[in-house]
Amino acid sequence: MSPLGRPKGESLSARREVSSPLRAMREQRFKSFREFYPFYLNEHRNPTCRRLHFVGSTLALLCLVALAATRNPPWLLAGLLCGYGFAWIGHFFFEKNRPATFKYPLWSLMGDWVMYAQIWARRIRF
Repeated sequence: MSPLGRPKGESLSARREVSSPLRAMREQRFKSFREFYPFYLNEHRNPTCRRLHFVGSTLALLCLVALAATRNPPWLLAGLLCGYGFAWIGHFFFEKNRPATFKYPLWSLMGDWVMYAQIWARRIRF
């Protein structure tokens, strides 16, 4: 391993070529959720990240139930903190990428719930 963290003999340009398709995917503007969702799933390959998303989404739903039952507005804030907090911990510490929410907020939110449903349906590994 070289001091720069790449295997000996591998040039920096070779690493750029490998990462360029992924970089192009990240910089792409999606025209539909159908185009976006494969990118979203690619950003959630780490099982711990997916689990944290699932836990955060479940807690967010429970907070919404508490909000409806009590009509106490802090439950809305708690739901947002649970949903995004758990997800972002998954991205920053386990997936080691930037959450798609920052660039694609609406489609990312949709992706969260589609992935959540697919985990419940056992189409995506928990």
